[in-house]
Amino acid sequence: MLKFSFFLLLAANAVVFAVGQGYVGNLADGEREPARLNKQLNAQYLKVIPAAQATAAAAAAAPPPPAPKDEAVTVACLEVGNFVLADARRFETQLEALELGDRQSRRNVPGQEVSSYIVNIPPLASREAANRKAAELRAKGIENLYVIPDNQPLRLAISLGVFKQEAAAQAQLAALVKQGVTGARITPRYAPSKQIVFQFRDIGSETRSRIEALVAKLDGKELRKCQ
Repeated sequence: MLKFSFFLLLAANAVVFAVGQGYVGNLADGEREPARLNKQLNAQYLKVIPAAQATAAAAAAAPPPPAPKDEAVTVACLEVGNFVLADARRFETQLEALELGDRQSRRNVPGQEVSSYIVNIPPLASREAANRKAAELRAKGIENLYVIPDNQPLRLAISLGVFKQEAAAQAQLAALVKQGVTGARITPRYAPSKQIVFQFRDIGSETRSRIEALVAKLDGKELRKCQ
């Protein structure tokens, strides 16, 4: 019994010695093997920090996220025009996919649009020359004609029909050629109209490329700097 007590006391002392020397860490503080830290090279410069503090330090040192590609290069202001109302509505629908918000706007500008097409013999040098040409046409059986007065844009031309659609004017011209009429042509007539211009401000290079692709499919429209 005495021998058993001796060995039990010896084992207890060994445990106390190991804890005191740091071989098994400080159990009360939840540390693990601090003696290993003391054996590291330059141990005086090492410090154990809590996991939460390490995470916060890593987040602070991380570089900021890169800026969106579309914001790399911005353009102050571009505009596309000019549109009549129907064409403007179609273009506006195509722009919806770009989600430009308040970077997109539209404004009204004065303009002109084709109101009709006139089949005509170009203006003659004088009233007498115009009357002689009209007589020649009547001799060919052309009765639907008149000499345009002096106060009109096509003064002293001979009108051979006015049409709302260009296709109808083309058909009339073809019929006149079959009747032996030469020198006739089709001239568009214009009327004042309200037209629309779209403007785009502070857009990036990618957005500009997408707008340019849309404009490339439009007939007679151009992308330009804002005035």
